[in-house]
Amino acid sequence: MNTYIHSISTAVPDTVYTQEFVRDFMKKNLAGNRSMERAINSIYSHSGIRKRHSVIREFCAGAGSGPFFDVDSFSLLNPPTGKRNEIYAEETAKLIRPLATKAVKESQFEISDITHVITASCTGFFSPGPDWLVIRELGLPANTPGHHIGFMGCYAAFPALRVAQYITDSQPDAVVLVICTELCTLHLPFTQNMDALLAASLFADGSAAALVSAIYPDTNRPALRLQSLHTSHIPEGEKDMKWTIGNNGFDMTLTTRIPKLIRSHLPAAMANTPGFLFNDPEFDYWAVHPGGRAIIDAVQEGFRLVDAALQPSRDTLSEYGNMSSATILFVLDYILKRAPVSRSRILAMAFGPGLTIESGILERIPASSAASNINDPSNALFHEEA
Repeated sequence: MNTYIHSISTAVPDTVYTQEFVRDFMKKNLAGNRSMERAINSIYSHSGIRKRHSVIREFCAGAGSGPFFDVDSFSLLNPPTGKRNEIYAEETAKLIRPLATKAVKESQFEISDITHVITASCTGFFSPGPDWLVIRELGLPANTPGHHIGFMGCYAAFPALRVAQYITDSQPDAVVLVICTELCTLHLPFTQNMDALLAASLFADGSAAALVSAIYPDTNRPALRLQSLHTSHIPEGEKDMKWTIGNNGFDMTLTTRIPKLIRSHLPAAMANTPGFLFNDPEFDYWAVHPGGRAIIDAVQEGFRLVDAALQPSRDTLSEYGNMSSATILFVLDYILKRAPVSRSRILAMAFGPGLTIESGILERIPASSAASNINDPSNALFHEEA
């Protein structure tokens, strides 16, 4: 049975920081010596990121003091995990309330059509959880099943889609709302450790929603057909990407070895994936989770891909940074709404602790009424800002 992603909607916090601003802020508050200044300058200048969004507002001029920064002493603060999680619960609710409604409005469905809700996040906890919050906010029946996928990291959108696929396989009339929300900046470490500095240069906040069903898509809008989902691992990277709970936020281990591991081990790890052929010319896009510029580079080099295949991932990284599990839905949204190749085959993948690789093969189905002109600047994502 075919499963379709009928629509994707995205949301980010209002507060936005340019990468140059964060670079200079980190140099001023953390460097301490010329050697560290040079290291911070190099990390941020080569990140491939132009700006990032965050629920932390106090770094903006005139915002006043907050849990992470004291204006009077002009010093960084280190709130405990409990305080960070309190902010997570408050800010998650602010993001997903309007996003859930937006996702339905941008689809062929009504709120009353939704039969299941799946949420995913690894940057905080509360219970009743985000799935319950969505069910309540949309006014869905009290017996609507909700599922929350927690603490899986950057690849969690794929397990969420897999659960949605299981549901639609067993209930052909089901309509599943999937929402991934990550507030990564609540856990950014402010230390001189190089791995911590690397993480601080990449992560951002955002949320994305997808409506999934086996019902054939409305011909007035494009959709994605979910052909298959797969899991593989690079065991050599188990210690290089980890996510644990610390006393002052969640602790991310993200070493500089990861791009090298991906470059050298990914082709073999993907070799047994059904439907995947090495350097398959049939894939128009490789929707790679942009964990960082070096990650995208490693995939491109490992599979000898042309630049256009990875442009959606690079543009998403530039404009939003790494929003953990939500990011791959941002990339797929780019392809869904703005791909110049109307009927496209897509290989999507994301990496997480383990080192785990989650991947999926999708097909973009164009709207039958869409007369997409690839020369129309409105088809280009971020055309005003790029």
